[in-house]
Amino acid sequence: MGTSSSSYAPKTVYLDVDGKMQKVIFSRYCSPCDIRELLCSSSHIARNTAIRLVDSEGALVSIDPTMPTNTPNSQYKVMPQSTGQVGDKEDMFQNVLSQVAEQFSRAFRINELKTEVTNRLAMLEKRVELEGLKMVEIEKCKNDLRKLRDEMTSKGGGRVTCGCKYSFTEDGKKLSPRRDVPNYPKYTLSQETIEALKKPTFDVWHWEHNEMLSCLEYMYHDLGLVKEFNMNPITLKRWLLGIQENYRNNPFHNFRHCFCVSQMMYGMIHLCNLQERLTMTDMCILMTAAVCHDLDHPGYNNTYQINAHTELAVRYNDISPLENHHCAVAFQIISMPECNIFANIETEAFKHLRQAIITLILATDMARHGEILDSFKQNVDNFDFTNHKHVTCLKLVLIKCCDISNEVRPTEVAEPWLDCLLEEYFMQSDREKSEGLPVAPFMDRDKVTKPTAQIGFIKFVLIPMFETVMKLFPQIEEIMVQPLRDSRDHYEELKQIDDAMTEAQKKKTESKSLGGKKK
Repeated sequence: MGTSSSSYAPKTVYLDVDGKMQKVIFSRYCSPCDIRELLCSSSHIARNTAIRLVDSEGALVSIDPTMPTNTPNSQYKVMPQSTGQVGDKEDMFQNVLSQVAEQFSRAFRINELKTEVTNRLAMLEKRVELEGLKMVEIEKCKNDLRKLRDEMTSKGGGRVTCGCKYSFTEDGKKLSPRRDVPNYPKYTLSQETIEALKKPTFDVWHWEHNEMLSCLEYMYHDLGLVKEFNMNPITLKRWLLGIQENYRNNPFHNFRHCFCVSQMMYGMIHLCNLQERLTMTDMCILMTAAVCHDLDHPGYNNTYQINAHTELAVRYNDISPLENHHCAVAFQIISMPECNIFANIETEAFKHLRQAIITLILATDMARHGEILDSFKQNVDNFDFTNHKHVTCLKLVLIKCCDISNEVRPTEVAEPWLDCLLEEYFMQSDREKSEGLPVAPFMDRDKVTKPTAQIGFIKFVLIPMFETVMKLFPQIEEIMVQPLRDSRDHYEELKQIDDAMTEAQKKKTESKSLGGKKK
């Protein structure tokens, strides 16, 4: 028992610390590191210092739990190891590391890779420097052009400009497509989509730009226009890309609106069997005018252009400035060889197409609505499809119908368009107020509501026009005219609700006012 218990007894050693005896007790189960730290602490030496333990005769004593005990008369001394010894070990360690690094360098050719990377970085830096110089030169040229244009404008009588104007030298404006044809994915239209495209109920909100481009491309092929006018299919793609990229990102007058009008035109061609009654040239005029009819629309209407004396209004003498501009941009795009879908037709045939397309686009100016509709009414009862004047009048009315046909579509498709239109109207009226220009009540966010915006337009513009067309094509009544009547009834009901709520609120306010006076 005594032997067993003594094996667990702590161990004691005596140290000479600066001439004074220091007693150190530690367990036999301490690690050598723990004992070294204990000896350093007892001798006032920093932890982790390399030390050695010597007895009274200068002999080294191993520092571990098995070290021999001593007596107060034979004290041990703790001595830091000389820096030379530590340095020797460090030198040896560094030599080993150098040898290992050299072996790795040989194995992986690190130096050669470093040289190659350094050279490549130098080349890239040089290229960046050169590109930077090019950009500086380009910006300098742009600034020079701006200054020159400003000087010319000032010399030309100080024309009024505005943020919504278009200039044919506008910075960054690209009439040619920014994407090449290989980046224009080809979509295979399902039979369901093909059939839906022919109907006014088509939901234009479910399609991305590339898909709409594919649909437009399909329409030109399906109507036989590509074959009839010997259009290069790749040129057709480039032309459509150029068209899409020259519609601005306005809330309403954007590329989706262009597609919406073009799809309605395609639908009316099928619904009214126009392929059997009109020529292929007429089909081409109708579709191309629909595609181009609002190109580069700035989001501010003719009234603003004229009142603000913008560059467009000055250029076109206040006569349909926007519509004239849409025509100009359309034929600028077609004038480029890579986008000229009419490159393979005779000069006289092109002149006829060009003039007819311009005539249709100019007809989309709502200021001419009464004049065009009255002319059509005079002919509709005795309409003759062989009479050039009658057919021209019909084409003018057809593009007008398609341009303002949103309310023909289902409510879930039509109503978002109304939101977009009001947003664009409000942007204009806000600007007109800030510039001290007249503001139309139907565009003023403080006065207009959805019902008040639509009721008059549907009753006095849309329904009379579509009912007149219905005399010539009775088949449109169910699918186009009846939805307009339903839409009119819908907004009239909404207006009655709004009026009732306004009246109730008015009475409530008056009641509170009277109650306050009695008190």
